[in-house]
Amino acid sequence: MKAEPGRGQTRKPGDGELSAMTPVRLRRLSRWLVEDLREDLAGLYVGSRATPPGDPYRRPSRQNFVDRLIVDMRRPELAMVIAETDRLMGCAFGLPVQCDGSWWLGFEGTLPRSVGQLTVSGNVFAFTGILIRPHPQDRGLARQVQERLLTGHQAMLGATLVDRADRPTLAAFRSWGWLDIGELRRPLGAATLRAPVFPLGERTTVRLEGLVTMPGDGGPGGA
Repeated sequence: MKAEPGRGQTRKPGDGELSAMTPVRLRRLSRWLVEDLREDLAGLYVGSRATPPGDPYRRPSRQNFVDRLIVDMRRPELAMVIAETDRLMGCAFGLPVQCDGSWWLGFEGTLPRSVGQLTVSGNVFAFTGILIRPHPQDRGLARQVQERLLTGHQAMLGATLVDRADRPTLAAFRSWGWLDIGELRRPLGAATLRAPVFPLGERTTVRLEGLVTMPGDGGPGGA
């Protein structure tokens, strides 16, 4: 899974930025409409973040993103919410997590009980992509598309997987309200992934209190 935040880019004022008065429309798409927007989404992926100079991590290529999106589009459960003005500003998409707990296969240690309970009850939704174009209100927009996608599926918890080496994405997730609950390997023996979750509503947040683990220096991806 690769979720791309709007971070790490140098941009000139007015260069595609969203002003405080620009209205943003949120729209849910079926997987058939996603196909029509595939090239626009690929462009959003490219524009969502440039790797900071000196960062050893290199995100997957544009073609890799397109290939993974095509695989997702074959799934009838695929859901996507886009944010647009006169252009595509952001999106979030993914699939419901199966109640059998297979999403958490390879989780290191014991999965928090509350997360397991929400999974078994069918209240967890897996985000396979979050793309936000850099602009002054990108954090607020990220939360809007995340929350709209969850409420549309009556889910109480969002889940995703991020390469532990992708520190900019992990930091952005933290700023968007995600909580890091641990690590897993998928498939077993592959690169280590962090497992952030996004609680929807105060009640779900309270259920997760005291269960969040932040590695290293207290920030996502800390050594």
